[in-house]
Amino acid sequence: MGNSGKAMARARDFADAHGLQAPILLAPMAGACPASLSIAVANGGGMGACGVLMMSAGQIADWVREMRSGSNGAFQLNTWIPDPDPERDPDHERSVREFLSCWGPAAPEDAADTPPPDFAGQCEAMLDAGPAAISSIMGLYPPEFVSRMKQRKIRWFATATTVAEAVMAEEAGADVIVAQGMEAGGHRGAFDGADAGSNMVGLFSLVPAIVDAVRAPVVATGGIADARGVSAALLLGASAVQIGTGFLRAPEAKLPSAWAAALGDVRPEDTIATRAFSGRLGRSIRTRYALAAASPEAPAPAPYPIQRHLTQAMRSEAARTDDLAGMQAWAGQSARLAPTASATDTTIALWEEVRSILD
Repeated sequence: MGNSGKAMARARDFADAHGLQAPILLAPMAGACPASLSIAVANGGGMGACGVLMMSAGQIADWVREMRSGSNGAFQLNTWIPDPDPERDPDHERSVREFLSCWGPAAPEDAADTPPPDFAGQCEAMLDAGPAAISSIMGLYPPEFVSRMKQRKIRWFATATTVAEAVMAEEAGADVIVAQGMEAGGHRGAFDGADAGSNMVGLFSLVPAIVDAVRAPVVATGGIADARGVSAALLLGASAVQIGTGFLRAPEAKLPSAWAAALGDVRPEDTIATRAFSGRLGRSIRTRYALAAASPEAPAPAPYPIQRHLTQAMRSEAARTDDLAGMQAWAGQSARLAPTASATDTTIALWEEVRSILD
């Protein structure tokens, strides 16, 4: 069997093991994963997803009910592993608030005091939902939670941005490693947020290195938006792919129109890795705010999650008024390849084209 045959066999084994028609997963994008998008992907044979980072236990349950009312397909739930409490600097936070006032409503003085998400409550809600998989990003789940997942036969998909992280995840019990290349839109999943900018590994280097280092199946994510990218990832040893930005122009994503339109014009060099939205490194379109925040005159972003809280008013107003300038417009480096078709049709067409390429 040649390399193409081995790639297809590996992909079909992964799909069969997870109840899929196609080894194509929707990325669990917090704030950009309405149930409608997951329903569409799952009904096309892929796996749906929800990033529950900013959701309460009740909101998670509501999302799951809506998902299951529209599809009997598989889905994953995801949340962030909490960072240590940040060091606070009131004077610096004041300078950030002053800078942000040029881009939208003034951030309330107590904005940075917003309580963190209820991680324990989210974990309980995800277990209660009984998804096909629970995925992690920014670190590893505690051993007790991993044991409870396994008792309920829920697979753990662990995001890794380096080989070292992938090995740590497998040793901690991960069933699948999601290899996130630096091309990915949205937040970078590095275990140590401070190192996220210094360990920027591209997907073409990361996937084969992780495949060689672990026994678990590897899912490739970051900069994949068409059949060429899917086929390349499978040939490099991945068993499946995870796509985020590549689904964001679908009508089911319900993205603000300015963001969706801008994705169609984004070249790889039109994205920027920035901490300006949340304090954690993420890849977005080079919006006017993102560029201004990177200028020498701008204050450095506050640490996560302080910066996220401080920018909340700006981001909410930009979304309300459909103003790309201050919008948290995440985008991977292959954003321009994202189709505007239904996510169901895109999932089906992607897998058909991949089979024609590799078969």
